[in-house]
Amino acid sequence: MSSSEKPLSVSVTYGDLKVDFTGSPEVVFRSLQEFISKEIPNVDLARSISVNYSLNDLVQMFKDYIRFTEEGPRVWVQERKASDKDVILLQLIAAKAAQLSGKSQNGDMTVAELETATSLNPKTIGSRLSELNKAGAVERREVDGAGGRYKVTTTGVHWLHVQLQKKFPERS
Repeated sequence: MSSSEKPLSVSVTYGDLKVDFTGSPEVVFRSLQEFISKEIPNVDLARSISVNYSLNDLVQMFKDYIRFTEEGPRVWVQERKASDKDVILLQLIAAKAAQLSGKSQNGDMTVAELETATSLNPKTIGSRLSELNKAGAVERREVDGAGGRYKVTTTGVHWLHVQLQKKFPERS
């Protein structure tokens, strides 16, 4: 640990077992992971089948397709030809990434917000959202009778990532 780096201390209690780790963040993190995998083996099993996309995951997967702008999170497909479904899902992923980064309060959007962000026709947006909802790629929730708000699901993130890799293999 360098002299300018502050030590990290973590205390863990699991049942009757109590352990303390102190050192650089990297060493403490490795020690903590090792402790958990030895003392709680089911955590590794659960992790092997769990899917939860972090901000870093979304950025790595979609960095060529989304941007944070002054106007808000936006789809950035440039010269690539993306379908309306792709654009809508990308916009919802951009909204989710903006929320995870703290740049936005909401990770979901209304049809009107999607229209403003994507310039797609509201009827087209509504039709594609209905299809995506039936496929499990987006989730709709009612907000106090003010209409629906849509957010991308974990399944939708995975599906779109696979689709974009097939359409634009040079970006994979």
